[in-house]
Amino acid sequence: MQIERSILNRLKENCFKQKVIILIGPRQVGKTTLLKKLQKELNVESKWLNADEADIRQEFVQANTSTRLLQLIGSNSKLVFIDEAQQIPEIGMKLKLLIDNFPDIQIIASGSSALDLQNQTNEPLTGRKKEFYLFPLSFQELSNHNSVLEEKRIVNTRLIYGTYPEVVNNPGNEKEVLTEIANSYLYKDILMLDGIRKASILEKLLQALAFQVGSEVRYHELARTIGNIDPTTVEKYIDLLEKTFVIFKLPGLNRNVRNELKKGKKYYFFDNGIRNVLISNFNQINLRQDIGPLWENYLIAERYKYNSYNQIYANKYFWRTKDQAEIDYIEERDGNLNAFEIKWTPKNVRFPKSFQEAYPNNICKVLNKENYTDFLIS
Repeated sequence: MQIERSILNRLKENCFKQKVIILIGPRQVGKTTLLKKLQKELNVESKWLNADEADIRQEFVQANTSTRLLQLIGSNSKLVFIDEAQQIPEIGMKLKLLIDNFPDIQIIASGSSALDLQNQTNEPLTGRKKEFYLFPLSFQELSNHNSVLEEKRIVNTRLIYGTYPEVVNNPGNEKEVLTEIANSYLYKDILMLDGIRKASILEKLLQALAFQVGSEVRYHELARTIGNIDPTTVEKYIDLLEKTFVIFKLPGLNRNVRNELKKGKKYYFFDNGIRNVLISNFNQINLRQDIGPLWENYLIAERYKYNSYNQIYANKYFWRTKDQAEIDYIEERDGNLNAFEIKWTPKNVRFPKSFQEAYPNNICKVLNKENYTDFLIS
């Protein structure tokens, strides 16, 4: 099943503008499939180079001049794809040589690690690149393909198994596909980094984070839960997990209220299925004790994708005070705060008076399984 990706048209619109296009996202979310479709629709002479292959990497290592690079990509190429580009040493300088000397050739570099690819391209490609991000399939993409009504009907499936393309395309085999993704790809980019060799610690850390979805996270408590690890290492590993698109952070809002938490943070998974495979829980919704965290993770992750794909720039927070007044999710846009409480079942919710007095320019809304669609597609 070929599902149209939201950023395809934006990618096309940004081609041949004399900038390198950088596409970043986790492994197995469909970057290659998306770029193959882009290649077909642009329909120009093109070259595909996969840096997962050792000989391709070696060719790039040896190509130290623009002349050698042109021999590698082909002098007739109008469009060049470099897949898993973070594997190539000094890829930023190689791309700079290409765009400076051959500005009419469109270079598209994709990768699964923001840690390596962004770090290697930020300085050399200043003013010469355009970045895009791809995530597991979004509610918007699936609704465009299946209809909003159908996606609402099968939302329980999305909460349990997530929306990786291979999972969506293999109904009935979701557990097996998720297990393969987790075992083969989840830690791959992190474990290739120097000094990171303990997959068992990563697994324990991810399991601890999975159990704490929707709750405030403290590094020293995680270190104690995992055992035999210090909080600094926990912080380092979490940073790597963010930069390889396994999790993302939601910081606490603290500005006006004296007893607001000053350094609060929560972590969410980009995909519910990955969260569930880590804790080996695929029970149906009516049998689960964690429906609240599952629903919260799903909506906040989907909103993250929606904002990214639709170029909506907003600061994102949760809010909590020391006396336990709290709000699940807040977006700040143009100086206004939009506050959301996330509940699985419809119910009346009273937003904290202290928040409304401290932040008078706000809109407060409760999201539940009956009214959530506008939050993800409008």
